[in-house]
Amino acid sequence: MSNYQFIELYAGLRPDGQPVVERLQVEILDDDSCKLIKSPSFVQGVAKGDNVKLNQDERTFELIKRSGNLSIRVFAKQDIGAIEADVTPRLEKLGGSLDFENERLLVYSIHVSCGFKEIEAILNDHIGEETESAWFYGNVYDPADGVTPLNWWQEILKPQ
Repeated sequence: MSNYQFIELYAGLRPDGQPVVERLQVEILDDDSCKLIKSPSFVQGVAKGDNVKLNQDERTFELIKRSGNLSIRVFAKQDIGAIEADVTPRLEKLGGSLDFENERLLVYSIHVSCGFKEIEAILNDHIGEETESAWFYGNVYDPADGVTPLNWWQEILKPQ
């Protein structure tokens, strides 16, 4: 029987120095680790389906196992509805899902096997200066510097 709960994870600091904590729905597994039900909006380094274990402070975590999903965040200065209407069906055709939506933010999950090139082509066709929007991966680059690839997908994409 599934045991769904919410956990709170540290996502960084606001400009005023106050901590940002994100509440995420998880499935509690038999070993007390947690499987993320959706990709987070702000917590870096994880995506839908990843298995994490809370640390003693119950705000930070250890990544136990990756699901192979990419986390994609789309931010817009204006209402994001038109972007969502264009991008969501295209990502869904590749097996992706829209995990969160509000008027300025979309969060998607899509398996890395769909291909970076294909995913980025869809995003770049609809997101950018013209729509006053930007997109970012949530779990591709090292959160410490934001540019160093984590390369976790190398094993998943390696020919068998």
